[in-house]
Amino acid sequence: MAQPAAMKEQQNIWVDGEERVVPDLSHHLSDLAKNRKPSPLKQLAKYMMKPGVLSLAGGMPHPEYFPFDTLSAKVLAHDSYDTKYTESNPTSSSHADGPLDWFWSLIGLGGSSKKRTEDITVPKYRPQLTDNQLAIALQYGTSQGIIPLQKFVSEFTHKVFKPYLPTTSTTITTGNTDAWSRIVEAFCNKGDGLLVEEWSYPTALFASRPHGVAPVPVAMDLEGMRSDALETVLKTWDEGARGMRRPHIMYLVPIGQNPSGATMDTQRKKEIYDLAVKYDIIIVEDDPYYFLQEGPYKPQSYRQRRANPEEPETWLSTLSPSFLKFDWQGRVIRLDSFSKTIAPGSRMGWVSANPLFADAVLRVGETSTQAPCGFGQSMIAELLVNHWGFDKYVRWLQGLQKQYTDRRDLLIDAIASEFDLAEASSAPDFFGGARVLYEKEKDTWFSFIPPTSGMFVWVRIHLLNHPSYRAKLSPEEPTTLEGKLFVALVEKNLIIVPGWLFTTKLEDEVPLDETDFPGDAIVNGLMRPRANIDDPTGDPADHDGAQYAHFRVSFSSASESDMKEGMKIFATVLRDFFRA
Repeated sequence: MAQPAAMKEQQNIWVDGEERVVPDLSHHLSDLAKNRKPSPLKQLAKYMMKPGVLSLAGGMPHPEYFPFDTLSAKVLAHDSYDTKYTESNPTSSSHADGPLDWFWSLIGLGGSSKKRTEDITVPKYRPQLTDNQLAIALQYGTSQGIIPLQKFVSEFTHKVFKPYLPTTSTTITTGNTDAWSRIVEAFCNKGDGLLVEEWSYPTALFASRPHGVAPVPVAMDLEGMRSDALETVLKTWDEGARGMRRPHIMYLVPIGQNPSGATMDTQRKKEIYDLAVKYDIIIVEDDPYYFLQEGPYKPQSYRQRRANPEEPETWLSTLSPSFLKFDWQGRVIRLDSFSKTIAPGSRMGWVSANPLFADAVLRVGETSTQAPCGFGQSMIAELLVNHWGFDKYVRWLQGLQKQYTDRRDLLIDAIASEFDLAEASSAPDFFGGARVLYEKEKDTWFSFIPPTSGMFVWVRIHLLNHPSYRAKLSPEEPTTLEGKLFVALVEKNLIIVPGWLFTTKLEDEVPLDETDFPGDAIVNGLMRPRANIDDPTGDPADHDGAQYAHFRVSFSSASESDMKEGMKIFATVLRDFFRA
């Protein structure tokens, strides 16, 4: 739970047998956050929960007048989804009649898969004020969320992510988009730069840009943001050339990176954290796909039957650790969400951070969203606190991991059924050292890395092998071919997301030549940071719209039949496109 704290006094902590000073990080707060004071009315709420208190203070409606006397639902059993693989039925949800039947089944609203359901009910009143009850959940409440849910996410965070600092606090949010918007307001000033992966989640960028915060892209590889490229950006930073101070905040999606599907391992996280300490950077770890760590893709003939469900601690130990585990200075802000593990419509998640930062995020919520929706809070709290508990929720997460693994496999199987795929280790570029699948035409048309986490396959289209590229028919319009391919797919009733939506290049704000902005290079009219150009292991062509296009293909919600049909359309359109 978030607790106000100043963190201005020097603190010492033992790290690897060495006593170190925990720095004061309050200088990272934005001017707005420094001027923000706790809402005085919200501060009274903590006294109202004290047993025996007679309150005539709040302008709160009487709970008897709430028309909801109970709130009930049928929920799936925690072990509804098998963790084993069976060749005759690779996924229990993939044979659904409709593309979203698996999802409706998940929340108990139908679907073709028959699952065992159980009843949960939230009454209007329970004996203790700290119990989950509608009289509290539907009332005006604090921005931290209702107490039962606060306690659950706090205990869950410390058990699962094992933060280095025992003082790590949590506060409930209305999802990661809300959390990120609060963070931008609490930590960024106009004119700041934001360190991001060179392909990044567009909503995060669009949330920060209106505040005058510009993305500063860092080169990627198969694990996401590269630590060597990050240091190049930071150590060569020239405020005069860049027109801004060196960035002090970083946004990344380390597991199942959106859009690339990259998964960052422990060593890379430690390297990036050490650089954050060296250059005084705050790391915002947006991790909605954390429990969808699917492992390497294997062709169907090489897949082995999975073992029985593992004990919670055993299974959790197989997952890539959070940045929190190494965060001895309190410079990590972690974002978690129930969107991928319960339902996106719940609009609920939480922030984990040092008490000062958690409090700054909380204060923004007090005057914006105020508190997450009481209906969603009460139902999720009833499910997780009173019905499942920690162990059963972890078992549920194991089932989801298996389901999305099967879905990933189904999509790649569908691609393989339409193309003659070959496997190779890539040249040292964006895919550096990765296991890449590509189709074995005389000239490669596309390639991709089978993702090990998340919901997406990031496909790279090799436009330099297109006849128009070779004929130099449209060099003045480098995105023409990518646009034509996207339109051709849409006209055949297939929508996959074009890569230009994920670019971190400021196309509408770049200078026309390098003399206007000497700290950057210009590639086909796009501003490309020197850090990405000068690094010999980087691939400047990856953002060159004349040479490569990219598309994000999702395997999260389509049925097996739709995946197969979609890849048939993709194959037909791609063949026509390259043979035009």
